[in-house]
Amino acid sequence: QVQVVESGGGLVQPGGSLRLSCAASVLSFSNYAMSWYRQAPGKERELVAQISRAGDSTNYADSVKGRFTISRDNSKRTMYLQMNNLKLEDTAVYYCRAEAAWGQNFWGQGTRVTVSP
Repeated sequence: QVQVVESGGGLVQPGGSLRLSCAASVLSFSNYAMSWYRQAPGKERELVAQISRAGDSTNYADSVKGRFTISRDNSKRTMYLQMNNLKLEDTAVYYCRAEAAWGQNFWGQGTRVTVSP
């Protein structure tokens, strides 16, 4: 059973930074494209950033470009999201998604990020 676990959320002031982590209990982490999603209260879940299996290609939502950086360490089976210059509208539950090369998807339970003065 694949498990995906997010961590690193918390309360931060506007302009602050957080780094989220996503650890996956899989044998071959490099077989999984990874992505971060978020869901704000009353809104649909949206894609924040994604990274290819080798880590050589990334994609970001326009709302986070230049502020967030996605990365991965395949040797540690972990993906990261460095979030800088956080804004009130970044408040959400952030979810990690692991997409296997053969199409299976696995989601974590989420980690809450609250940006508040």
